[in-house]
Amino acid sequence: MSTPLPEIPLPVIDHAAAAARFVADEARTNWHDASLWQVRQKRDRAAQAVPEWEALRDLASKIKAHTLSRLDEYLAQFEEQATANGIQVHWAKDAAEHNQIVHAILARHGVQRLVKSKSMLTEECGLNPYLEAQGIEVVDTDLGERIVQLAGEGPSHIVMPAIHVKKEEIGALFHEKIGTPAGEADPGRLTEAARQHLRAHFLSADAALTGVNFAIAETGGFVVCTNEGNADLGVHLTPVHIASMGIEKIIPAAEHLGVFLRLLARSATGQDLTVYTSHFHRPRQGQELHVVLVDNGRSAHLGRADFRDALKCIRCGACINTCPIYRRSGGHSYGSTVPGPIGSILTPGIDLKKYQHLPFASTLCGSCGDVCPVKIDIPGQLYRWRQLVTEEGHAGRSKRRVMAVAGQIFRNPRLFRWAGKLGRRLLRWLPQRAVYHQRNVWGRARDLPEPPRQSFLEWYAAHRSDNANKKGHDQ
Repeated sequence: MSTPLPEIPLPVIDHAAAAARFVADEARTNWHDASLWQVRQKRDRAAQAVPEWEALRDLASKIKAHTLSRLDEYLAQFEEQATANGIQVHWAKDAAEHNQIVHAILARHGVQRLVKSKSMLTEECGLNPYLEAQGIEVVDTDLGERIVQLAGEGPSHIVMPAIHVKKEEIGALFHEKIGTPAGEADPGRLTEAARQHLRAHFLSADAALTGVNFAIAETGGFVVCTNEGNADLGVHLTPVHIASMGIEKIIPAAEHLGVFLRLLARSATGQDLTVYTSHFHRPRQGQELHVVLVDNGRSAHLGRADFRDALKCIRCGACINTCPIYRRSGGHSYGSTVPGPIGSILTPGIDLKKYQHLPFASTLCGSCGDVCPVKIDIPGQLYRWRQLVTEEGHAGRSKRRVMAVAGQIFRNPRLFRWAGKLGRRLLRWLPQRAVYHQRNVWGRARDLPEPPRQSFLEWYAAHRSDNANKKGHDQ
């Protein structure tokens, strides 16, 4: 009997350290920040142009809440209807099983070349390296995905995978990988070069794989939304179409689809609708169509009462675009498939110890919750994850000690007032170097406001006394 290999502990993702490396390039940080804020502003203009926007958000949130409460029933209904339509439905409990199912389908057809449209689920499952290890060539056909694939990176954003890469860097990458002229940085010419490069792969592919934006239980069909038409080109040129779908992507009926389509593109990029909204109900003649329904921790997340609403997410990226932390730290600093605020409430459920820092990668400003099209309380969930990190003992020893002292001070009104008075005096009297020293990480890029000479309670007591005296004098 073989001895089992010891488990290798996964390194803790240190978001702050990774963010510091990104912020070190100030010009890139400012450019990245401005690029994402521009997308946020487009979202705002698109939302304001729809008078019933808030009603749509309310309705979408309620539809998702209802669906999650009966997820098993709607998934079973989808399977029944899809199978009746000639679609082959598979169930995968985790990433490994998903990858094995996809490979088995491809192997049965002797597939050597796979074209793939954008799918964050396959990124989550590590499908590309898995298939490549089996000798299958995988080509990502979304332009942003192809850029990061050629660069040997993962996507930094769920909607705009290469948002962190400048056009000059794309030009240098394309020159090296696909032979464009040196120094080319015109977006139009680079896009045309990518189009010609990808066309050869479309024409020679043996199979195509897409994600799923929405699946309809009532009809057994599903919808794929793209702006480039790459998903359609792939599936219409190959004899095998595989659609990988997280089980939370289901909605009850066709009548609900319009609600989400009106919210998705406006929230993501400020468009009224994605350029291609493709509906699939059955395989075309001579084609096989497979849908792989993937759990991979979603059922466990559904069982977490404080966090299940995160499964409402429709992957628009609006919370990412508005987040001041993401905009100035980049997506790769999160060390997870889904970055930003939504990733910081989904990923800790996978491994709380490894991703313990992500719930703290937020100012809790609330902007992410304000823009979420399905009204997920992202700030509330971030705060709750922080509590669990501490309760599970993953917070650092120094942080636990400081918070314990702070807790004692906040619980005792007299001690709180005394500490406030002492702090105000010390900040006025201490020299700058005593306050802004090497260990004061917060103070490296910020100055404290000038401390007031009175607390609010002291000011209120004095003014209440003055007002009372004035009132008595007037009488």
